[in-house]
Amino acid sequence: MLKNYKNSYLSYFLMYTFYFLSFALFSSLISVYLLDKGYGPSQVSLVVSVSFFTSMLAQPFIGALNDRYNVKTVTIISFALTILGAILFLLANSIWFYIISYSLVLLLINGTNPVMEQLATSSPYHYGKIRIWGTIGYALGTQIAGLIYDFISPQAIYIIFVGTMLLAIIGTMGIQVRQNTIEPKTDLLTEKNRTSFKEILKDKTFLLYMIIVMLFSGVMNTGHTYLPAMLEADGLSVGLATTVVSLSVICESPLIYFSHLFMDKFKSKQLFLVSVGFVLLQYLIYALHINITSTVAVTLLAKHAAAMLFIMLNIKIVASLVDRHVLITALALIQTARNLSSIIFQSIAGQILEVSTYTVLCLVLVAVLTVIFVMVALLDLPSGNQEKLFSR
Repeated sequence: MLKNYKNSYLSYFLMYTFYFLSFALFSSLISVYLLDKGYGPSQVSLVVSVSFFTSMLAQPFIGALNDRYNVKTVTIISFALTILGAILFLLANSIWFYIISYSLVLLLINGTNPVMEQLATSSPYHYGKIRIWGTIGYALGTQIAGLIYDFISPQAIYIIFVGTMLLAIIGTMGIQVRQNTIEPKTDLLTEKNRTSFKEILKDKTFLLYMIIVMLFSGVMNTGHTYLPAMLEADGLSVGLATTVVSLSVICESPLIYFSHLFMDKFKSKQLFLVSVGFVLLQYLIYALHINITSTVAVTLLAKHAAAMLFIMLNIKIVASLVDRHVLITALALIQTARNLSSIIFQSIAGQILEVSTYTVLCLVLVAVLTVIFVMVALLDLPSGNQEKLFSR
């Protein structure tokens, strides 16, 4: 029985479903949880901001560990430490204890995220058939967290989190990591320096790509933060606004499931332009403020679909730019840049909303997206189709 479990579809199902479900459980209601504990908005903001900052600092380190040691072992240890962090969070009785424990959990979860995306491309199954369980798990986690909070108790969320992370560990124990899934690019990184973190940063194309990613991720994360409030300002109830956002997560499912039909057939630049174009259309409709129906429709069609396309595309582009021996380090570096841009863009967006409206914010984001679109069009990217990451 154990032999049949090794590298089975069930092991990947458990790993992806319960990793993303756990992620949603732990983070989706943190602000409500701490406010109900009697802490003020500034203290809640401090907890979340520190977690972003520590995740940013830890990301390259965790990526380097995965490239240097066994990916499966590092992932299991990270998941186990996440459980320890959740227990500390449950025992917390001061804001500083909450900051430390929440940051520990988030840096480990965020640090594992690039690995999860890469492992989905190296499994014996199509990327879409594996990664789709992450989408379903995250959507379920968000809804389950709300139900537990309302009908059982707030603390029960984090107790259940321990159980779901244990299931993710059981899934991870069953997978087999293929070390040679991507052919080395010796013309980009030589055999001598391929494990060097510094050599990644010497690649001009990679650096330009990272700058574009920072801008694009900053825009998308700003929308993720303020979209529910914007929908509420447009007349939707809090519950309905949350439902719209949750449904938009489900709308990315077909894109993931059928990724093998298009991700390895179209060039990276073409897919990148489509992703940026969808987000540009999304914020243009928000800025024009036509009516609530158009706002909801473009949210369902574009928000998470464009973001998921970019997540898949990011793996494809990075794999075509760096040597396989530093792939996870490179993905972690990109994630670090995304975390940094989130902090910067969130601050700028907050300042804009202090003195203006959501319409003005969306117009600013449209301008940034237009610049991004031009930058992508001018960027010289490999096609990325030779690795066959999504149709192997």
